[in-house]
Amino acid sequence: MAESAAELGEPPVLPPVPEPNSTGAPLYHLNLKAEELVAKAIAPVKKEFIRPPPDRTNPKKSYNHDDVSLTNCVSDSRSSSKPTTALAKEKKSKRQLKRERLQEQKSALNLCPAVAKTGDVSSCQYKDNCRLSHDLEAFKAQKPADLEGDCPFLSEEGPCRYGFTCRFSGTHKDGVIAGTLEEQNKSSEVNGLKKDVQKLLWKNKMKFPKADTKLKSLGLLILTKSKMKITENKEEGNGIDSNKSHASECCPSVPEEDGVDETSASTELPPLKKAKSDIVENCCSGEADNGISVLEEDPVKSSAQTELEAVVDDSLTESDKSLKVHPREKKLIDFREKLYLAPLTTVGNLPFRRVCKVLGADVTCGEMAMCTNLLQGQASEWALLRRHSSEDLFGVQICGAYPDTVAHTVELIDQECTVDFIDINMGCPIDLVVNKGAGSSLLTKPMRMKSVIQAASGIVDKPITVKVRTGYFEGKNRIDSLIADIGNWGASAVTVHGRSRQQRYSKLADWDYIYQCARKAPNDLQVLGNGDINSYVDWNKHKSDCPELTSSMIARGALIKPWIFTEIKEQRHWDISSGERFNILKDYVRFGLQHWGSDKKGVETTRHFLLEWFSYTFRYIPVGLLEVIPQRLNWRPPSYFGRDDLETLMASESAADWIRISEMLLGKVPDGFTFSPKHKSNAYDRAENG
Repeated sequence: MAESAAELGEPPVLPPVPEPNSTGAPLYHLNLKAEELVAKAIAPVKKEFIRPPPDRTNPKKSYNHDDVSLTNCVSDSRSSSKPTTALAKEKKSKRQLKRERLQEQKSALNLCPAVAKTGDVSSCQYKDNCRLSHDLEAFKAQKPADLEGDCPFLSEEGPCRYGFTCRFSGTHKDGVIAGTLEEQNKSSEVNGLKKDVQKLLWKNKMKFPKADTKLKSLGLLILTKSKMKITENKEEGNGIDSNKSHASECCPSVPEEDGVDETSASTELPPLKKAKSDIVENCCSGEADNGISVLEEDPVKSSAQTELEAVVDDSLTESDKSLKVHPREKKLIDFREKLYLAPLTTVGNLPFRRVCKVLGADVTCGEMAMCTNLLQGQASEWALLRRHSSEDLFGVQICGAYPDTVAHTVELIDQECTVDFIDINMGCPIDLVVNKGAGSSLLTKPMRMKSVIQAASGIVDKPITVKVRTGYFEGKNRIDSLIADIGNWGASAVTVHGRSRQQRYSKLADWDYIYQCARKAPNDLQVLGNGDINSYVDWNKHKSDCPELTSSMIARGALIKPWIFTEIKEQRHWDISSGERFNILKDYVRFGLQHWGSDKKGVETTRHFLLEWFSYTFRYIPVGLLEVIPQRLNWRPPSYFGRDDLETLMASESAADWIRISEMLLGKVPDGFTFSPKHKSNAYDRAENG
């Protein structure tokens, strides 16, 4: 990292910018008063800092780098120019791609980790059969130059885990053998996926005795191949035999979750829909007809189903049948007055949460993880559950559509992870999640919500919290009618985002409705609000307007300015300088290299998530530039000059300028580098790239 670039007195060398208002400013902004701009949701920047919008017709004016091609160089919606698109690459066959991967593995730049750590070719257990390169000298000859700064692992006990592949290897101590990855991570990060657990999940052999017992007591247990066996005998009729290998399924009141990962194959038939008059808690009876479960109109259990339940009883131990957590035995967390960093997809990763902890956050929560992916043992999904030692009050957020998948996931997390609470997402508006019956889709199925919460809260002593929206459709709020039931079902706290699923993130959050929900909640249910908190003024207002509100969750406000936690605790508007902001970026990069690695792959992963963060934080407008404070979350900032070159660069909405800032921290981008922001806010109508 370029340490010298962060000094307050020595800003990075940047191309000169015109003097404020030297080229003339748009009359539209100059002729309107601050109150009129605020009414139009335009940030009232002081007129001496206003500048004309940048020329979007020629992206190279702002960034001329031969090695960078922006994949999303779209022009402004108000511009008549056509979007710039990258040339389509020739599609390669799977065989060709596999051959290229093997060749890349044998490349001298792809050094074997064992050899990289020790410097000894004989240290690799696979010897000549290893698919990676063992040519240490060839790697040194082709390795790119080290980055500026010290290795991020020098502060830890022991040597750098990446050895010669570290991009800061020049600062390593000579003659010290690197330790293993597990040894290095043991003191700082927890909740990793163990290999033996992953294999059991891959083979679908993981046991969930507590979850199955609770599901059975609720009448929600789904009988799968591993729990019951059925044989077909056409001569004697269809009979049930637990010693045969043919599987059938009782028609459950709540079917098994399909999951977001559409590539996973399922051997079970799609679940049948229940009639609307049926009660969700009662497991419908079914009879096997050539291996297919069908609905019966008679609510009395058939003898076949009775035998099936007997099979399940035999598979559960005697001690499991009496497992039931009394509400008074559950651990409780008092969220009152605590600063809660919301779970944030993509950007709310572990390094970002560490930055927020340094700046004053009290409660942190991991990114939303899909239950089906966790139960399938996907390492990328389990990475979302990782926890740093600095996160003293930490929870994980899971998302599932059906009680069985959620209950199994909760028991699995309770066994394998160290968390303080588990949050169930029932408000995610993403189509991919909603179409699977999860997220905000559950808001339309209150009985499904009841089953999920009851199943999850009845098997662990950790608090179960729920995150919801006001409703599914705009103008049809319904959470206030369920708020008392959510507490009775077993939830310890509920967070209400003041928007419907249909709104997504458009319009302002309805805090009056959040107050209404907080006043209707029972005393033992904590209610937190969420939406549009961007300053300590917003925080104080919600606390004073509704004393029944336990606390507030901070989401996009933390993405735009993570120092909002410092502002709330110190009750002040922090007019943070560009140098101080750059120091925060330096901390994020250091945390990112410690988390993702200091080798080539880790550096580029850190760069990618840093650029994703820039797609939010560029919207921050310094306090000293505003005529009206504090900044509102829905304000659209006009083009403006900063008080120095670095501040002007940080205010750019061009991804090319974000890349320039990343190069100050992580060196030049590799050849062929591309970047396109993953998230775009509906509150902004202008292009976020190019």
